[in-house]
Amino acid sequence: MPQFAKSLEGITGSAIRDLFKLLCAGDVTSFGGGNPSASSFPVSQIKNILDELIEEKGPELLQYAATEGYAPLRAAVSEHMLKPRGVFAPDSCILPTTGSSQAIDLICRAYIDPGDAVLVESPTFLGALQTIRISGAKLVSVPGDAEGVLPDELERLMALHRPKLFYCIPTFQNPSGRTLGLARRKRIAELAQAYDVLVVEDDPYYALRYRGEEVAPIKSFDADDHVMLLNSFSKTMSPGMRVGVAVGPADALRKMVILKQGCDAITPPLMQAVAAEFLARGLMPAQLARIRPEYARRLDAMLDAIDAHFPAACVRTKPEGGLFVWIECPGLDTLALLPRATCEAKVAYIPGVHFYAEADAPRHTLRLNFSGCPIEDIPAGLERLGNLMKDELARGS
Repeated sequence: MPQFAKSLEGITGSAIRDLFKLLCAGDVTSFGGGNPSASSFPVSQIKNILDELIEEKGPELLQYAATEGYAPLRAAVSEHMLKPRGVFAPDSCILPTTGSSQAIDLICRAYIDPGDAVLVESPTFLGALQTIRISGAKLVSVPGDAEGVLPDELERLMALHRPKLFYCIPTFQNPSGRTLGLARRKRIAELAQAYDVLVVEDDPYYALRYRGEEVAPIKSFDADDHVMLLNSFSKTMSPGMRVGVAVGPADALRKMVILKQGCDAITPPLMQAVAAEFLARGLMPAQLARIRPEYARRLDAMLDAIDAHFPAACVRTKPEGGLFVWIECPGLDTLALLPRATCEAKVAYIPGVHFYAEADAPRHTLRLNFSGCPIEDIPAGLERLGNLMKDELARGS
């Protein structure tokens, strides 16, 4: 049998996908995935839109279409998602993608040669880390604090490594839940121009704000096309639709279109049309007003349960939105603890080690998700996990 590509050496499956296999084995309360709540899906509105689209445009939307995307979706994204946030982009600078994950892959294939440096937050989204690794890039972690990445460190590493890309999630970051402040966002846009680096601003959670004030995207401070803004309908409408969007330099999107033609050719036109109609009919504000309060209640239930039941040494983030809470618990190996958690405590989480680019990543962290778990299950599940963590720490003392 032929050898596999060298780019796959050291690449393992997604820790989240592996976790799903564990969940099939028994009655486990999962805080591990990043799934939106099934109750958040606007089923009736999507059904009505689908019925009308099939009736009026069925043959067109079930046919092959332009890789550049469904024109009404590009227009709706511009009008309803970008302009209100201070981003003004013509259609040629907006590309619908099959989820934001495809956009990350296309960007890597468009820009990265083996050995090129890519800067990432520490920690950051494990799916992006896997995609960037497969591209052959040299991953370089940028340290941060409670507000996110440190701009002075970012500049130092840009000067040292001369990276092609800087990948970041500035709003309700995955996995930490932290939000980058306005001044740092402006500085990142300035550094991107000064060092000729493309900032890949992955921003799928910005609409899921439960308290505090919205912060303008880095892209809104982009004076000379050095920022690629990624967004998605997965967290606000449905992940199964697989509709995302990339907003960036027209020349970069043209390269991504060519690459996409050899990948899936088109993001399903019918799903693009559903997203376009949802925006154009003004349904998104009511959808967000419906799901935000429930997510806020689940987040508060999680924070209260952590404070009540986790070891005193544990430190957690306090997100203002998004889907995740990040925990640091000195003295605890969360990767080694996971089998006991799923088998004994019947609770699942994602060990934090998976979210770091470096090989010697800290092993005392974990990510918890609150959106995919019924609110009534959160306190009891975290009490079991907290008791297990205390037991594990006692064993090691």
